[in-house]
Amino acid sequence: MSLAAPVARTARPPHRPRKVAPRYLLSCACSLLGNSVAGVILPLVLLATTGDALAAGTLALICAVPQFLIGLIGGALTDRFNRRNVSIVSDILSATSVALLPIVDTIWGLSFGWFVALGLLGAIGDIPGMTARDSLVPAVCERDNRSLQKFMGLTQSLDSLVVIVGPALAAFLMGFVGSVNALWFTAAMSLAAALVTLTLPRSLGAVHGAVADASATAPASSQPPRGLVSGAWHALRDGVRVLFASDTLLRSSMFISFGVVMVMGSLQGLVLPVHFTAAQTPELLGYVLSAMSAGMLASSLGYAAMAHKLRRRTWYVLSLAGMASGILGLGLLPSFPLLIASALVLGLSAGPISALLGFFIFDRIPAENRGSALGTQNSLTLAAAPVAVFATSLVVESLGVSAAALGLAGCWMLITLWALNTHSLKHLDEEKAHPDPIPFAPEAERA
Repeated sequence: MSLAAPVARTARPPHRPRKVAPRYLLSCACSLLGNSVAGVILPLVLLATTGDALAAGTLALICAVPQFLIGLIGGALTDRFNRRNVSIVSDILSATSVALLPIVDTIWGLSFGWFVALGLLGAIGDIPGMTARDSLVPAVCERDNRSLQKFMGLTQSLDSLVVIVGPALAAFLMGFVGSVNALWFTAAMSLAAALVTLTLPRSLGAVHGAVADASATAPASSQPPRGLVSGAWHALRDGVRVLFASDTLLRSSMFISFGVVMVMGSLQGLVLPVHFTAAQTPELLGYVLSAMSAGMLASSLGYAAMAHKLRRRTWYVLSLAGMASGILGLGLLPSFPLLIASALVLGLSAGPISALLGFFIFDRIPAENRGSALGTQNSLTLAAAPVAVFATSLVVESLGVSAAALGLAGCWMLITLWALNTHSLKHLDEEKAHPDPIPFAPEAERA
């Protein structure tokens, strides 16, 4: 019997955490694609079910206040519970609400009341999920050592790509399986988003300093956890303070974002559809919106690749000037080729500023207030868009669509002049972010 010499053991290479950004983007893509398809199909199903063209507007009006409150509660949830988990639960609720539509249609038949009930259930999933997913962006960039500025350009490119693909895919599905059954695709995409998010490390969504995480170390005299209603009120208060009172750059970014939502929402959602319907060419609207989305996709990809080639102020000025010319072209309601050209110019110009505004918002919001601030932002955006569309509809009704289009173009010119001359946005390259948070290194990985 011989004793073999011990074999030397080679040292294990240091553990490298898997990249989370690709899986995060895949989850976002699944959720966005499902919502884009549903955004095309649901109004058609509602119109076919009720036979009333005003039903969609009535449904939006009924759901507006609950959606606003749900957004605030979602902000409170994302500052209190693990943001990854909130996103997973929200996507599952969204999948359930959409899947119930074809099930209800098969068993009982859809009615307006079912649309209201399932629309509210969908809002319970969609809005907190959107806030939770947005809240994960800085942690994803920090963990993968990515530039937040470039990553915002990448996410904007993803949004634009989905806007192009979604309507075409919806048309294919409706022709292949029918409008109601096509909603199974949206449900499957929401469920896929939840499953992909489930593969992300739980530590990515940890809320540092939140009640849920700090309860073990908090002193006995600390404030007890708030209920959801109280938490929603405090989320609104904290969100408004963070967005509008604590940082002039953040406040200015929010005002521009609301301007974009209100002007663009009114153009795309009311003025252009009325214009093409009056000309008896409603199918041409899709080409204009596709040209805008294609331009935004190209400019977002270009910005993501070359964000650091130009100063932020340069990107900002070029983007605002290009958007002004594009919106003015649309506001004049010229011939169809010029409308296409104006939409393309608008899209090519909007990509960089959309990414920049998102970067400013994420960069300036303190991590401990991210959920409440983004929840408040989403809630206010949901309220701002219907208000702007309603005001525009009054102008269309009283003065005509041409006057409404010119009025929106004039509003954007005023917003552009203010945005170019406001002091807080004149020295973007000299601005410092909020104090850097503790580097992302979960205890389990440090061990």
